[in-house]
Amino acid sequence: MDRESGRHKVFSRRAAMLAGSQLTLVSVLVGRMYYLQVIESDQYQMLADENRINMRLLPPPRGLILDRFGREIANNRRNYRVVMVAEQANDIEETIRRLASVVPINDHQRRKVLREVRRRRQFVPVTVAENLTWEQFSRLNVVLPELPGVQPDVGETRQYPYGSHIAHVIGYVAAVSEKELTGDPVLELPGFRIGKNGIEKVFDEHLRGKAGSLRVEVNAYGRVIRELQRKEGEPGNDVVLTLDADLQDAVARRLGDESAAAVVMDVHTGEIFSLVSTPAYDPNAFNIGLSSKAWKELVGHPRAPLINKAVGGMYPPGSTFKMVAALAALEAGAITPEHRVHCNGVTQLGNAKFHCWRYRYGGHGWMDLEQAIAQSCDLYFYDIAKKVGVDRMAEMARRLGLGGKLDVGLPAERAGLVPTKAWKQAVIGVPWQLGETLITGIGQAYLLASPMQLATMTARMVNGGFAVTPTLVRPQEEPAEPETPPASLGIGRHNLDLMLQAMDSVVNGKRGTARAHRLDKELGVRMGGKTGTAQVRRITKAERQAGGKLAEDTPWKERDHALFVAFAPVDEPRYALALVIEHGRSGTYAAQVSKDLMTEVIKRDPARRPPVGPLVRSDDDADAG
Repeated sequence: MDRESGRHKVFSRRAAMLAGSQLTLVSVLVGRMYYLQVIESDQYQMLADENRINMRLLPPPRGLILDRFGREIANNRRNYRVVMVAEQANDIEETIRRLASVVPINDHQRRKVLREVRRRRQFVPVTVAENLTWEQFSRLNVVLPELPGVQPDVGETRQYPYGSHIAHVIGYVAAVSEKELTGDPVLELPGFRIGKNGIEKVFDEHLRGKAGSLRVEVNAYGRVIRELQRKEGEPGNDVVLTLDADLQDAVARRLGDESAAAVVMDVHTGEIFSLVSTPAYDPNAFNIGLSSKAWKELVGHPRAPLINKAVGGMYPPGSTFKMVAALAALEAGAITPEHRVHCNGVTQLGNAKFHCWRYRYGGHGWMDLEQAIAQSCDLYFYDIAKKVGVDRMAEMARRLGLGGKLDVGLPAERAGLVPTKAWKQAVIGVPWQLGETLITGIGQAYLLASPMQLATMTARMVNGGFAVTPTLVRPQEEPAEPETPPASLGIGRHNLDLMLQAMDSVVNGKRGTARAHRLDKELGVRMGGKTGTAQVRRITKAERQAGGKLAEDTPWKERDHALFVAFAPVDEPRYALALVIEHGRSGTYAAQVSKDLMTEVIKRDPARRPPVGPLVRSDDDADAG
């Protein structure tokens, strides 16, 4: 009995210990459950909500770019796209393969998506395809449960209604590259675009706006169940340009496939009404995504469609520079307006001969200043260049806007070149030669200028000698105080009047080089101007004697550039125009095209008073011009 009683006591103690242990464990479990479900309930409720509620940034609508009359030249349209979140996809490559059976995805896009997935954080959505049709977008939504990590999305994308005709001004937007990431989460949003060229680039932050936010409930597959809260972003600010979009379109159409550039500006305010460079590219293609083949075609194109020739093209000004040489000589007192030179077609300096373009015809005969400009006599300007010297010509050229950047506000603007004796010694390391002074007098040698600079030069000559500067962007509000008028260039008004009279004779005189291309009488307006033919290579004696007979056989790259600068109306100058046609053979051809361009300008009259401040488009605004 004692032995049985002992066993019972041991069993009872062990049972009590086990029961105590179980009670302790149950107590701990109950306590932990109480802690989690009661004390920490809010915290874990929040964590659970975070697993089913997503916070997303909403890209802000990009600001519009408008012309001076409120026409939209860069706006936004709806963009149906598909994105993928890497951490939610089971097999990324398999998911892309299956997705390609629903929406078009080529090998280039596939490689790009895989590259983006590797370089971005796993929870950041990556754009797989965009600019889908409604039918493609609908099919995607049907099969979405079978594609983990794939999400449909509706956003906005940039659109350029005027296409290539305004490309070199507007530029384009494109996807953010890795080196452009700054840590701003907006830049990592699917399909987000930033300005890469032109106004889009210069005013990118101004146009970009501020992101909004979106709270959505999702299921286990990441599919959106419902939208809980939306806070729209702040749209970017609009940019209003001085351009007349319809005039820009008309100028681009007239230039067509020529390798050319044209600028039209207000001679008093400097507002640019048209800035065209041809051929051009379609900025919409950069936004959608340019294929490597298309990019290579643009880069390798012999007429350089990617270059904005209006501000970045550098050309010898040719005979359009002769007014600069004349003003330098007049202001320095080296000549008078009555100065006369006999042109027999050739002059000699040492062992070198310098020809006039009328060499084959025995020259121009006796020339005064007005007729030397009207008939573009080279010998006359050899003579006055020798009298005034290169440094004085250079000083006048700079006053008129050549040889330096004008800060138009576009990327890739170049300064050009106005040579001096000191420049040649410093850069080339040899002294200046007198023969180079003669060639400079007719706009050749080392001289280089852009069409924008030539338009500015013309405007400053015909507006009474004021240092007007070109401008491309209009202020959003009326200035609080009247703007300070441009400073005077200090050039004698009587000398400037001589230039206007001579340029009038170029077009409307009996022997002017552009007399065949004066404006039609029906317009009731006269145009003045100056032709220019800039050599791109040295002409051989045989070619000079043959005149234009060999020009048809000359390769395009070896033909002379054709230039023309113009202003109108002659009696009350308002518009300045500069046109350069690469390898266009002669200034008379540029004058022919310029007649058509100035006709469009006069008919449209873009300088008429546009609205100032925030623009509200109306039917009248849409039809203006």
